[in-house]
Amino acid sequence: MNNKLLSLGVLALSMVFSGWALADNGLIAIITPSHDNPFFKAEAVAAQQKAEELGYKTLVSSHDDDANKQNQLVNIAIARKAKAIIIDNAGANVTIGAVEKAKKAGIPSFLIDREINKSGVAIAQIVSNNYQGAQLGGQKFVELMDGQGAYAELLGRESDTNAHVRSQGYHDVLDDYEGLKMVAQQTANWSQTEAFNRTESMLQAHPEIKGIIVGNDTMALGAEAALKAAGRPDVVVVGFDGSNYTRDSILNGGNIKATVLQPGWHEAQLAVVEADKYIKTGSTGVSEKQLIDCVLIDQSNASKLDQFALK
Repeated sequence: MNNKLLSLGVLALSMVFSGWALADNGLIAIITPSHDNPFFKAEAVAAQQKAEELGYKTLVSSHDDDANKQNQLVNIAIARKAKAIIIDNAGANVTIGAVEKAKKAGIPSFLIDREINKSGVAIAQIVSNNYQGAQLGGQKFVELMDGQGAYAELLGRESDTNAHVRSQGYHDVLDDYEGLKMVAQQTANWSQTEAFNRTESMLQAHPEIKGIIVGNDTMALGAEAALKAAGRPDVVVVGFDGSNYTRDSILNGGNIKATVLQPGWHEAQLAVVEADKYIKTGSTGVSEKQLIDCVLIDQSNASKLDQFALK
């Protein structure tokens, strides 16, 4: 009997050291917008990988930019007694109540990508410096346009703070150039399909368009598809996100000539690291609001881009 117990003990130790047995530090809930968007999918994968690496179980789900669904998912995290919630939220105002509810239940929230319009309810709000990134994109757009000509803008979802901040960053650069004239500006709600339709109608109304500056890469792809369908290889497009799809367009001579990398992979993993520290010590050691600088991606460095990170 003693030899059998000893053998079982040795087997258990060997499983631990070989990585077969993982620590169980509890559950971390990871909630993002739809994984149909590669940026949000990358966030979810990055957070899940880091959480499991640190010994947590994960519950990964999508709110699809639906505040009611987001509320239900937060309720599930509370019912499952999650140790923390990592969330790319469904709206700057509509999310406040859900985060407050989680806090009241003793579950800390760590926001990534999108802020909420209230401080002190989330433990961290880790977001890309969208204004700084938009200025990089705006400056590149000016260069591609040679500082003159008609252009259009595709905006993101009106309820998303990022849409407004990016547009403001673009225009604080573009409006300084008298030779540039915005002839159309439409919302495409971060959607590739909507961007295709909006671009198609803008081209028909304003065939003189030389460039399109866009609030995210998903819409940039829709714009590029419409330009290809219209036989307009002359129109330049600048996006924002840093997706592999726009990287490939940049490298292969497509309409998309540049994008702005918001380091979503890094931000998602950083949120998990801070959550782990908070769970274990009661503090992250850093301030709630954290801005991560963006990087311009063009022909010079696009080959190094993969999964919203520069390799």
